[in-house]
Amino acid sequence: MLPDSNIHTPGIPFIELLTVDSTNNYAMAQLQSGEVQHGTAWFAHSQTAGKGQRGRQWHAQPGQNITMSAALHINGLAVSEQFYLSAAIALAAHDLFSRYAISESCVKWPNDIYWNDRKAGGILIENIIRGNNWQWAVAGTGININQSAFGDNAGRAVSLKQITGKNFEVIALAKELRGYEIERYNQLLGDKESILNDYNKMLYKKDKNVRLRKENIVFEAVVKEVLADGRLRVEGAAWEYFNFGEVEWVI
Repeated sequence: MLPDSNIHTPGIPFIELLTVDSTNNYAMAQLQSGEVQHGTAWFAHSQTAGKGQRGRQWHAQPGQNITMSAALHINGLAVSEQFYLSAAIALAAHDLFSRYAISESCVKWPNDIYWNDRKAGGILIENIIRGNNWQWAVAGTGININQSAFGDNAGRAVSLKQITGKNFEVIALAKELRGYEIERYNQLLGDKESILNDYNKMLYKKDKNVRLRKENIVFEAVVKEVLADGRLRVEGAAWEYFNFGEVEWVI
């Protein structure tokens, strides 16, 4: 039996949408057009054009997974500190997934949720920044819950149902995720370095040898840590630091 998923977020709107192109698009439109309460979440039962990192689409079977965006009012964080928020939201998704998957869950740089070598979820954060003032962030999260077939991604994607053999109440888990997001955001405001430390503890392939691709060159390196500016640090390669987008994992 699940705990009360609203225990951490009393009175903060959780809005269910039957069908939407993208919860991030919907949330951004709400922020631009009217007042939105910090922590408000929009959950879509069906997304027709879900968005992932680097312009990729996020495909999810209707009603089977978490497809949700939450609005976060940014208070006291500089524009240069965006990776701290990315890490906090990734940790929140990991908090949820690892609670039910029990073991082998981790955060793959920059902010995917992995179980063993298979992708369980992803995050896309979009911001409203005016001048040097970072005003709002929309944290979009997709997590595979009850989906059991992934077509061309079979073997690379994984869901909680595949791991545990159980079906889950998707809405209850989405509300629980929103609670973790607010908890991690509050932790971020109080102690940014603790967020980064927690993130690196959960880092995929930490201290292990991996294969990476930079342009057309595939090479091996040992994953060491992710820095506050979001760069990945490795050892044993011709390059030591990478910005997001500079390298791809070869898994």
